[in-house]
Amino acid sequence: RSTLFPYTTLFRSQPLAMFTAAEGAEDDAGLGAADVDGLEVGQHDTVVGLAASGRTPYVMGGLGRARERGAATVALACTARAPVSERADVAIEVVTGPEVLTGSSRLKAGTAQKLVLNMISTATMVRLGKVYGNLMVDVAPTNAKLVARARRIVTAATGCDDGRAAAALAAADGHAKTAIVMVACDVDADEARRRLAASDGFVRAAVGEAPCSHSRFPSPSPKE
Repeated sequence: RSTLFPYTTLFRSQPLAMFTAAEGAEDDAGLGAADVDGLEVGQHDTVVGLAASGRTPYVMGGLGRARERGAATVALACTARAPVSERADVAIEVVTGPEVLTGSSRLKAGTAQKLVLNMISTATMVRLGKVYGNLMVDVAPTNAKLVARARRIVTAATGCDDGRAAAALAAADGHAKTAIVMVACDVDADEARRRLAASDGFVRAAVGEAPCSHSRFPSPSPKE
């Protein structure tokens, strides 16, 4: 719902449902609809409903109300021809079959849904301009590890050395995208910010070319 934090998660209307069982809430379609109303969902939103069984009333009620309010809707189920799919503009059905432990949908179904959500969130970050080439350029350098990562991102994106990357980041108040535009276009921070603003925050458009061929930022080790 915003360029910084585009996700809002509903757990069956219960604040503690993520940590304490609230099975009864999932049977209430009206509760799902009410929660969507409470978020004031509208035409600029996308609502993704997860139902391993493909027929959870809470999810179906929420998706139905989201469509009524003009939002785009996506249903993610782990059964074929799921009823919840009929409530959404886009239906994703990942048929995982019976669980190793009968009824424990947190196993195969939960894992499959997590993989799909990873794909959706990654694509969302790309479309929001938070990625340049294969680099996550909208990193917030809030600790020493992330400060070092931001410096490596600027170096990988532009081919500059560590010293210039660090100087650009300092002038850009730690904003990696601004620093990349500064180095790539040889401009100061103010001009880099102007170019980013004019390109809706997309580095590719701001620099006017594709990412450098050497832009291959390695995945950080677990200790980073």
